[in-house]
Amino acid sequence: MISLVPFTTLLSAIADNRGKTCPTSENGVPLIATNCVKNSNLYPTYEKVRFVSEETYDSWFRAHPQPGDLIFVTKGSPGEVCFTPDPVDFCIAQDMVAIRADEAVVHPKYLFAALRAKKTQQDILNLHVGTMIPHFKKGDFGKLLIPLPDLQTQKSIGEAYYNISLKIANNRRMNETLEEMARAIFKSWFVDFDPVHAKSAGNAPAHMDADTAALFPSSFGDDGLPEGWSLGHLSDLVDLNPTERIKKGELSSYIEMANLPTSGSNISNVVLREFKSGTKFRNGDTLLARITPCLENGKTAYVDVLDEGEVAWGSTEYIVMRTKDPLPKFYSYVVARSEHFREHAIRSMTGTSGRQRAQADMVAAYEVVIPPKSVASAFGDIGQNWFSKIRCNAAESKTLAELRDTLLPKLMSGEIRVSDAEREVEAVV
Repeated sequence: MISLVPFTTLLSAIADNRGKTCPTSENGVPLIATNCVKNSNLYPTYEKVRFVSEETYDSWFRAHPQPGDLIFVTKGSPGEVCFTPDPVDFCIAQDMVAIRADEAVVHPKYLFAALRAKKTQQDILNLHVGTMIPHFKKGDFGKLLIPLPDLQTQKSIGEAYYNISLKIANNRRMNETLEEMARAIFKSWFVDFDPVHAKSAGNAPAHMDADTAALFPSSFGDDGLPEGWSLGHLSDLVDLNPTERIKKGELSSYIEMANLPTSGSNISNVVLREFKSGTKFRNGDTLLARITPCLENGKTAYVDVLDEGEVAWGSTEYIVMRTKDPLPKFYSYVVARSEHFREHAIRSMTGTSGRQRAQADMVAAYEVVIPPKSVASAFGDIGQNWFSKIRCNAAESKTLAELRDTLLPKLMSGEIRVSDAEREVEAVV
């Protein structure tokens, strides 16, 4: 028998920070805001976090999240909820609360799953107040009804939902690591020239086999560049906004600005839409959001979700970057993610306050080092396997998320058993 019970009766504690802006500092304990809590993630992320001092952490807050609590957004995007990891290395800003399940009544992971369920999310949407800034008041928590089976069933459903979410989170972490490796090699080879410095000092370059090390010179020229290398502009290595064609009114894959990540390369969603006007691109291209605040926020993506030969389209506020041979296609992406490039792009923005844009010609003028073809090819050989793995992980995560969200209401209603759901998941991973 499944009953509907008020949300508040399932909680043993609610922790918040008084609904006020707390004092921040240059460093200390990360202070996460509502942008860090998304239903697409298992745990909160650290996007544009601020910090609080140890003194503020100890004295200002009423309480802090504990491992296993749920971080629940109440304002702006009410209903977004994430699990709290162990250990907890952050504190929470206003417009969210940490809720603690009463484990005598409800299994914490089941409550997490139940709050993420489509029906519950719609109920929260119906209960929130405010038009400009939606707000789900704590005083209205009791109006939200949660379906509650017996504890053993709750545990089975909660663990199944959590385990799928954990697999998705692990894939995301693996992709972050793979991308960091590619960006680290880019910086080491083409910015810091570590292999050349090592060889000029009579040492073998670190983390590099002998054949690859032989591709690098052992000295620098008078211009400060590796001997035989040259300085050029990004346009020497990358085509900016290359020409592609889509017929007016043709149904084509469309990538919305909202689906460009602020960190990581993966695009979260692609939809079919009739072409009207916009930038056009293919797999292997990099999309750089050029308008404020998207450029400052880091909205950038490596397009790797389309069919072979397919031309997609998107906002006119994208600058499309397509790497020229012999550099690998992902070269544009690692450049676009580099701190120095982003500083250049942001400095070059023009226009009125609030609507400033980076221009393609200014991006094209960014100075880059032009390596010999042998080094460019070696960079591609090393990194391409990593980006292929990133694509596979992202595709698996997308399938798992869709399967998880399809199975959840069936599990909660008793339509299918957890063992049946587990078999479907095993067929994917």
